[in-house]
Amino acid sequence: MKICVAKTAGFCMGVRRAVDMVLDASNMSKEPIYTYGPLIHNPQVLQMLEEKRIFRIDEIPEKGSGIVLIRAHGVPPEDEKALRDAGFTVINATCPRVVKVQMIISKYAQKGYSTIIIGDEKHPEVVGLLGYAKAKGHTITSMDQLLALPRFESAVVVAQTTQNTAFFDQIKVWCKTHLPHYKIFDTICGSTEKRQAEIRNLAEKNDAIVVVGGKQSGNTKRLAQIASLTGKPVSCIENISQIDYGELSSAGSIAITAGASTPNWIINETYREIESHFQQQHPLKAFLCLIRDFLLKTNIMAATGAGFLTYACSKIQGVAQDLDHALIAMLYVLSMQILNNLFTIKSDKYNHPQRAVFYEKNQWFLCAFAILSGSTGLYLSFISGMFSFVILLFMSLLGLSYNLKIIPFVSKKRQFARIKDIPGSKTVLIVMAWGMVTCLLPAFANQSDWRSVAVVFLFAAGLVFGRTAFFDILAVQGDRITGKETLPILLGEKKSFAIIKYVLIFETVLIVSACFADLLVSGAFWFAFIPLAMLLLIQFFKNNSIISGAHREFVIEVSLLTTGLLAAVI
Repeated sequence: MKICVAKTAGFCMGVRRAVDMVLDASNMSKEPIYTYGPLIHNPQVLQMLEEKRIFRIDEIPEKGSGIVLIRAHGVPPEDEKALRDAGFTVINATCPRVVKVQMIISKYAQKGYSTIIIGDEKHPEVVGLLGYAKAKGHTITSMDQLLALPRFESAVVVAQTTQNTAFFDQIKVWCKTHLPHYKIFDTICGSTEKRQAEIRNLAEKNDAIVVVGGKQSGNTKRLAQIASLTGKPVSCIENISQIDYGELSSAGSIAITAGASTPNWIINETYREIESHFQQQHPLKAFLCLIRDFLLKTNIMAATGAGFLTYACSKIQGVAQDLDHALIAMLYVLSMQILNNLFTIKSDKYNHPQRAVFYEKNQWFLCAFAILSGSTGLYLSFISGMFSFVILLFMSLLGLSYNLKIIPFVSKKRQFARIKDIPGSKTVLIVMAWGMVTCLLPAFANQSDWRSVAVVFLFAAGLVFGRTAFFDILAVQGDRITGKETLPILLGEKKSFAIIKYVLIFETVLIVSACFADLLVSGAFWFAFIPLAMLLLIQFFKNNSIISGAHREFVIEVSLLTTGLLAAVI
């Protein structure tokens, strides 16, 4: 069974922007927060907002207080004014592309033009657009309705930004032929065009289509309509409980797409559910995936990678390969990762729902296992030397305090009560901690050349940064919901990918340069290919819609294992 996810599936720019704005307001303000009408047409997102005490108001009261967010669809200008007059602080999250249409209509309405909007008059976006037309707005959803309109002396023609592109093309051709004096503006969002073009292509190439999105979402309905024109079976769902495997049973390939108001976690959950269902028909594959998931959920995979990386760091420096330090690194990482996951069950419900369930069911056992692992690592470090023990103890206490309220520093905008509240702290601390246990502790014990130590520390830290930052990008929506300040939230996904690229390229150049400078052992040159391979993998996963999240994480973790395997043969 081949399963692919449309590259354009999920939040469009406008919806993502609106959701980010309301979540940021919730995380940074203590005032009551509301949305004027439903923020987006997705019941799961609306439920999530209610859990964060972000409620909707459908009527504008005479008096009010707090923050009101105008949704991505926009509202009539008189509604925005009424909200401000009532006493609300208004955050306008109208999609910039919708704002552009509003400005076109407003500009020509002031000149006396009539406005023809291709769209559903009851859709929130169209309702908002009509407010800018100064009582000269008309909506149509069919060619017959266009023909029934009067021939205006002057008019502008625009489309709802999520309108069917094929239908709007028909309107444009007819108007240019019969009413050439009408001014026509291409206002369908580029994201909508790409989304519709991709679903046409996927429907042709696959045996069945699953469309994920809210039942009230107009653009989701249009995606389903476009896919159904190919004659392929189309299943429309809001959540995984609605998947009809009877419709999918005869399919050899399935394409998953989603409306502009569907978050990534629902798309990923749908992929995992369908993948898991069909894996049961292949026992060996199902067993291998079960092992993969267990290694990832328990963090045994990550911990083993830390041990292998420790061995590699010692080997390429030319110092004694003391396996005790590799074991210390494994136990430390295992302990810290498990404890961190126990603290982040809430965000894992969005990013890793299966892991969240696993940790909720086994939290006492996992907590005991983490404490045992950490204690054993501290004991081994004590045996190896007091300096290593003190450093590891400090790092362990720092890791344990990451989620605790210990920093009573208050800024003007928000309170930093925990280390985790410091923007970008998670990525930086993980990189520093891994670099310390995989490189610096063994180096201090062996009194290595500081130049070699510096090179190897940067090598280890860079690989861990690439791994961690990529995982943070995959989890960005769930992290924002729960108020985490990870690097991708701080800088944005595009900049984060760019930083990963530059760091891994630097890693490659660093190893090659260090080999020419005789700072590393003979054969260390081959390690330059590991960050390069990680970069290519991340770039592939970024652009590929067929690989599931679990496969991505597993392969990236394997790239750390390759350091130890390569060290064993050079």
